[in-house]
Amino acid sequence: MRAPSRSTAASDNAAAARTPRQTQTTGILLLLASVFLFTLMDATGKHLTGSYHPAQIIWARMALNLAIVLVIFAPRLGRVIRSRSPALQVGRGLTQLGSIACFFTAIQFIGLAEATAIMDINPVLITLGAALFLGERIGLRRIMGIAVALAGALIIIRPGAGVLHPAAVLPLIGAFSYAAGAVMTRMVRGDSTATSILWSTGVATIGASLVAPFVWQPIQQGDLWAFAAMGVFGTAAQALLIRAFSLAEAAAVAPFGYTGLIWAGLWGWLFFGVVPDLWTFVGAAIIVAAGLYVWAREAQAARAAHRETEATLARIEAARTDGAAV
Repeated sequence: MRAPSRSTAASDNAAAARTPRQTQTTGILLLLASVFLFTLMDATGKHLTGSYHPAQIIWARMALNLAIVLVIFAPRLGRVIRSRSPALQVGRGLTQLGSIACFFTAIQFIGLAEATAIMDINPVLITLGAALFLGERIGLRRIMGIAVALAGALIIIRPGAGVLHPAAVLPLIGAFSYAAGAVMTRMVRGDSTATSILWSTGVATIGASLVAPFVWQPIQQGDLWAFAAMGVFGTAAQALLIRAFSLAEAAAVAPFGYTGLIWAGLWGWLFFGVVPDLWTFVGAAIIVAAGLYVWAREAQAARAAHRETEATLARIEAARTDGAAV
């Protein structure tokens, strides 16, 4: 067998060195596409809230999502549906339903940009929840970042100022609900991603089905496209999100989730003629800055923990080598 030339070996090494970076870039691009589709889904939902109750819209969104998921997982449904933590999976589904219900109810009365900005405090709330319920360490600086993010949300809501609709508090409740679901997701790591998707979508659909019949209105033929688009956008966005986090490190892709603020503002202006006011921009900037700061602290802590683990493994390997030599 002919040995590879130096130039070929160098080329292979260079390609190997580029692979992680390319994978990271692909993950970021997939996340950007996911956020884009999620905001399109939100804009479509806001369009429908002018004619239909949010519960009916949410049911359609979740039912279509469930139908697509069932088709995808049909060949292995019996295996995928088994969960090691069914109670937690039910809790995840209910929190997902709660966050979506809060968001879609809110956008009946306030702009997409305002609702999206307030919901975007959920990353820092996840950090807080992980500390409270999972025993993860949280320092003073991260606590300050969480407090600043909440302050940014209050700037947008302006409670007591009589400027924004009282429904503006709903995305804040939705952010807490989303964070609770994310914490529970960390607690069900024994289940596969497919299992978690199936359970959360199924539970949310069942929950929405209990309410939808009481507010149901016949769907006009001209609105069928919007209901179908919501299901497609939501399913595609979720699939891209999962793929993004499977390819790249969470710390690398997570900050790009804030691009949703740009799209939400653009759709609000293009489709509904709503331009966010100055205080919305100020509050959103504070939320993003606090979120990026908390993310940076978590990334720094993760790198330190990784270095400590590598150093420990190196010491163990050195001790083992010394013992074998003796």
